Amino acid sequence: MVRLAAASLVGTAIEFFDFFVYGTAAALVLGPLFFPTFSPLAGTLAAFGTFAAGFLARPLGSMLFGHVGDRYGRRPVLFASLLLTGCATVAVGFVPTYATLGIAAPALLLTLRFLQGLGLGGEWGGAVLLTAEHAPAHRRALWSSFPQIGPSIGFLLANGVMLALTAGLSDAEFRAWGWRVPFWAAGLLAAGGLLLRSSLAETPQFEELSASGRRAGTPLAEVFRDHWRLVLLTAGALAVGYAVFYSVSTWALAYGTERLGVSSTVMLSCVMAAVAVMGALTPLVALLGDRWGRRPLCLAGCAASALWTFPMVALLHTARPLLMFLGFLGSLLAFITMFAVIAAYLPELYEPRVRCTGAAVGYNLAGVLGGALTPVVATTLSDGGSGPPWGVAAYLTLLALVSLGCFALLPETLPDRAGRPAPEPAAA
Repeated sequence: MVRLAAASLVGTAIEFFDFFVYGTAAALVLGPLFFPTFSPLAGTLAAFGTFAAGFLARPLGSMLFGHVGDRYGRRPVLFASLLLTGCATVAVGFVPTYATLGIAAPALLLTLRFLQGLGLGGEWGGAVLLTAEHAPAHRRALWSSFPQIGPSIGFLLANGVMLALTAGLSDAEFRAWGWRVPFWAAGLLAAGGLLLRSSLAETPQFEELSASGRRAGTPLAEVFRDHWRLVLLTAGALAVGYAVFYSVSTWALAYGTERLGVSSTVMLSCVMAAVAVMGALTPLVALLGDRWGRRPLCLAGCAASALWTFPMVALLHTARPLLMFLGFLGSLLAFITMFAVIAAYLPELYEPRVRCTGAAVGYNLAGVLGGALTPVVATTLSDGGSGPPWGVAAYLTLLALVSLGCFALLPETLPDRAGRPAPEPAAA
């Protein structure tokens, strides 16, 4: 389990490094480089628009790779998704700017971001099922939480590199070539991840399905025919988690640097410190999920998100590093209260024959609802006025209440005290 958890963690860390480094670049530099004819606000919105394309691609990636995972095994998904995301990320580092290619430059950027999202849409399902289907039932949330630490590590790596580059280079050097370095580095990280995953075994549950001839013929069709309500509920339930995370990691970064005049180094440091604490606490929260259940933690995280959005916006608007850090930390702790147990919860909600497709589609569809548009909506709502952007807080609070209602309609899946798994869910 340690080797499997490590392989899942490293793989998701690499893939989310690729995904997050684009978000940071979009907040700091892509607007003026690829949309120079726009106003500063419009350029940022356009850059966030290409950022959103990755989220729009993720459900398509989950459908494509989910079919592979349910038909041919979880293991092939881990290789194909990492390879696709890594190649697309490296290619972003070589795209000429608008000054060289004109309109073709943002078009290329958009295409590569779409491919990034396609690969990441497959990665999550393969990685969490690798641990969830190997883990003992009474510790499934704990072991499945390790892939959920991967996004924190990927974020810290991406922003750590960006922080070092913005601190060590002049603004002209960073805009000329420095922002490209993290994208080039993604190639080395992807090669290391593929090597680490080369010796992984297929999961016992998929081998059992293969031996018994019970693999789904058309997993996606079965999911939409028999589990469509579950897909919609899980997507709605997880939407607030994406919205909270990307409001902190992407929108707040742009708002702090452009509207409040805080240096990018200070903003990155505040966000990174909060993410580091969140990542360290992830397995501890998952242990609570193994003790008290998945659903209670998810409900608590949604409620905390609804209560903390206004304080977070107020603390951000102070532009004081310690207060901004506390605002970010409160939001991310609410987020991880939900997402630490999601890697166990979602697979347990679906029957094994369509689990890779169903869990991944619900998870990544939530990314469209909560992650794709949040930076764009928040940037629009925070435009104008000298006071705190309360419209952003109201938007996040409303989304948290919707997610709370969706979680309330989902069942509990916690195995019993003897470690026996809950009964397999029936088609619904």
